[in-house]
Amino acid sequence: MNRRSRRLAALVSGLVLLLSGCGFRGAYSFSLPGGADVGNNPYTVQIQFKDVLDLVPQSGVRVANVPVGRVEKIALGSNWTALVTVVVNGNVHLPANAVAAIQQSSLLGEKYVQLAAPPGEKSAGQLRNGSLIPIDRTSRNVEVEELLGALSLVLNGGGLAQLQTINHELGLAMQGRESELRSTLTQLDTFIGGLDSQRAQINRALDSVNALAATLADRTATITKALDTIGPGLDVLNQQHDLLVSMLQSLARLGDVGTRIINQSGADTVADLQLLQPILSQLAAAGPDLANSLDLMLTYPFPASSLTALNYRKDTRTGGYGLFTNMTATLNLDLREVLCRYAVDPVTGALKILPPGTTCGLAGTPPGNQTSTSTSTSTSTSTLGIPGLGNLSGTLVQQATQGGGSGQTTSLPGMPNLATGGTK
Repeated sequence: MNRRSRRLAALVSGLVLLLSGCGFRGAYSFSLPGGADVGNNPYTVQIQFKDVLDLVPQSGVRVANVPVGRVEKIALGSNWTALVTVVVNGNVHLPANAVAAIQQSSLLGEKYVQLAAPPGEKSAGQLRNGSLIPIDRTSRNVEVEELLGALSLVLNGGGLAQLQTINHELGLAMQGRESELRSTLTQLDTFIGGLDSQRAQINRALDSVNALAATLADRTATITKALDTIGPGLDVLNQQHDLLVSMLQSLARLGDVGTRIINQSGADTVADLQLLQPILSQLAAAGPDLANSLDLMLTYPFPASSLTALNYRKDTRTGGYGLFTNMTATLNLDLREVLCRYAVDPVTGALKILPPGTTCGLAGTPPGNQTSTSTSTSTSTSTLGIPGLGNLSGTLVQQATQGGGSGQTTSLPGMPNLATGGTK
């Protein structure tokens, strides 16, 4: 090897070492004409894909179908996913929650990476150098090869003949039943509409069932213990089956006897209640007087209203106090006025109180008047209006004796003549 050849070999070796130290990757390290301008301050973004198809380095990166960068590197990431590193122009601002998709410029055109803001979601943050777009925000389009492969599977005996048979059978099944099918579809539409309008209630019911299931799951031990404990109780009930049946039969017979007794004594019970009605009515009418009498019993012989007038005096012997009060009473001992307030009921024979204003007897003469010794007796029949008893027919005997006697005699039906004196 001459000197010139040695120099050329040394130059090539140095160039190879220089390129390998700078990360030379062959043709991928050269910028292709017509590529996107990444500017002076580009930033790098990593994107995770399930499948990058035939995407290659130096492929374009677009935003709104405008080239803004290029694919820098494609590598195998964790969990068997593809990790694509792209370089984006620094003047392009994207949100931190941006989405990425592998799309195709035409039916048989090149692949490129499309970046965009999240659809149907509010943008947040900003995509910066070293940011990562996770796999849940990436997607890819269907390949023409995949579509043709699926179509060939159907056409090459996959299911086309079966689809024709199914279509023929469906035509036979629906023939002549168009109205029924239309009605069924209408009802299904109404049913689905009702379910859709009650989504909130259905969700709430499902949540309640879920909560109930969680509660039951938390109390599995308690439920198991209860089921284990109830077994002996059921055994005891099974052993006493005959006694329980006998008890129920006895209760049935008791019910029959009670029904028969009630039916037979119903009329007598109603009659007894009707007879009790006057007594209960009179007791109800005497209710205020009974209450007042009970009040008097606690303070007898003084009414409750007189307790405020009580006086006290200290006992010098015992050192205690004695209570006393003054009372003024007027006693009417005129038997004529007293007895004329009562009359005998000719129907029942009971003694009844006459209403105020009813008079009996005649006006007496002054004491010592002996001008006349004649005796006059007058008998009159009048109707007595006694409250609560209706109109009762009674006989009042009016008798006055004038002459040698100084008193007057009043005669009442069923009672002997009574001589009365003056008022004291």
